[in-house]
Amino acid sequence: MTDAVTLVRAFAAPPEQVYSLFVTPEYFATWFGTDQVDVPPDTLAMDVRIGGQWRAVMHLPDGTLKHWAGSFLELDAPNRVVFDLTDEPENPDRLPVTATLRPTDGGTELTLVQPTPGWPAEGRAALEQGYNAFLDSMDRLLQRLPA
Repeated sequence: MTDAVTLVRAFAAPPEQVYSLFVTPEYFATWFGTDQVDVPPDTLAMDVRIGGQWRAVMHLPDGTLKHWAGSFLELDAPNRVVFDLTDEPENPDRLPVTATLRPTDGGTELTLVQPTPGWPAEGRAALEQGYNAFLDSMDRLLQRLPA
């Protein structure tokens, strides 16, 4: 059994641009919402500094709302972002997500890691599916941004 979900994705964009997806509210709202879910910009608040908090509300296709909260734990532009998150904002237990960016000849390699201590295989598979949707949305967003 693994204790983390790790995904690696290559983007045809420089690390500075990929890093901006994590710290620019309008970009974050776009990829965090994916193509299936809406995160209205007015529901997103971000205090981008170490210890700064962020909040977002996902509007799911069935009409329900999912409230997210987190904080920034590490900001090392354009190499690394560590943030935590939860969809239970009142719960102080949050899992960190580490995004490490490495420049490549064609752009950037992003490695995304979230611990999953004690999670069942189904939970890890769902998390991986969700993060892949985020990464797909990031790729589409990067393709639309000016170089």
